[in-house]
Amino acid sequence: MSENWIKVYITTDTFAAEVLKQGLTEAGIPAVTMNKQLAAYHLGEIHVLVNKSDFDKAIEYIVQNEIE
Repeated sequence: MSENWIKVYITTDTFAAEVLKQGLTEAGIPAVTMNKQLAAYHLGEIHVLVNKSDFDKAIEYIVQNEIE
């Protein structure tokens, strides 16, 4: 992954990660998810990443929408 991407959220819930990614995208903040779970056991984390230049906007979006 390019060094221009930075983590803004970490979860173990695939659905929550995808909902956040979609919300960020709809707010004009390009986002991607990186699934680091072991497929057979669903152990591990899913990272939501945004471009470094969008980091502050993404954090503001997460805080305003009370995403934990």
